[in-house]
Amino acid sequence: MSSDRPHIAAFDVDGTLTTRDCVVPFFRRVAGTRHLAQQLGTDARQTVPALIRRDRNELKARAARAALADRPVQEVGRHAMDFAKAVHTSWLRADTLEMLRSHQAAGDTIVLVSASFEVYLRPLGDLLQVDDVLATRLVVSADQRFTGDLDGPNCRGPEKVRRLYAWLHQRHAELGGRTGVHVTAYGDSTGDRELLLDADVPMFVGRHRPRWLPISY
Repeated sequence: MSSDRPHIAAFDVDGTLTTRDCVVPFFRRVAGTRHLAQQLGTDARQTVPALIRRDRNELKARAARAALADRPVQEVGRHAMDFAKAVHTSWLRADTLEMLRSHQAAGDTIVLVSASFEVYLRPLGDLLQVDDVLATRLVVSADQRFTGDLDGPNCRGPEKVRRLYAWLHQRHAELGGRTGVHVTAYGDSTGDRELLLDADVPMFVGRHRPRWLPISY
């Protein structure tokens, strides 16, 4: 890279690093398809309007409650580890993984910045040997059970940039946080728009280039 600043490579996960969205398959693994459908069905008055609005944040929050509410952390953790292994074995995009490995070979810092859930992205990050994971978090009760509620905002859109800035400020405070580093970002959808717009080198992963952003390869 031409920049002499520390290089950060930020990767979205769903559709960018993986060949498919991970959220619903994870919920199905933890709760079972029938239970998940039944729980969402009992809350149809709120779920249907969210579907009509295409409110991904609301739908994600409702699905998390339906799949995870009152489930022991240890039990979900076992599912998360098995799920991360399955993703690592079968769902990674070869082209994006090659880019990730090239950044690692260059000594760059790798961070996953994703709207997917931290509970299974942490083990996936360990398998990929990345430096850190910034993702959607879940609330854990005092008796070590998931409440099904999100612990803070869904890590999508502007929240991705906010979380990355906070992380960079903590990790590179002596360099001025974001201003002291060179960021390459990888994304595939409008949920990654802000992350790509903010990057020094934005990389759109997919067959089509978006019209709202010039892309560098």
